[in-house]
Parts: sequence; structure tokens; C-alpha cells
Amino acid sequence: MKIKELREKSNNEREKLLLELRKKVRELRFSVAGKETRNHREYRVAKKDVARALTLGREEELNA
Repeated sequence: MKIKELREKSNNEREKLLLELRKKVRELRFSVAGKETRNHREYRVAKKDVARALTLGREEELNA
């Protein structure tokens, strides 16, 4: 997900999205560790999406 897309969402939508992304990261982490999936890139992309969402939230917190 692009930062531009995240900026267009409201705070509530971003919080929901963050919860979903964290759940996805958790599931991917266990599936990669258990060798159920071989797609490590999806895990890496999901972690970066979480970081983008957190960064944007912190940015808005500092600017407010």
C-alpha cells in the first residue's frame, strides 16, 4: 500500500487497517516459520505496510 493511499484514509480507517495488517503479519510470520509458505516477500511487504501506517500516524500526532 502506498503512503498516498494511507493519507487519503481517515484515522478510524487507518486504525482498522493497522489491526488487519498486524494480524496478517502475524499469520505470515508463523506460516513462513512453519514452512507452509515459500513466499517471504509477502511477509516483508506486509511489515513495511505496518511501518508506513505507524509512521503516518506519528507524523500526524507531531503536526497536531
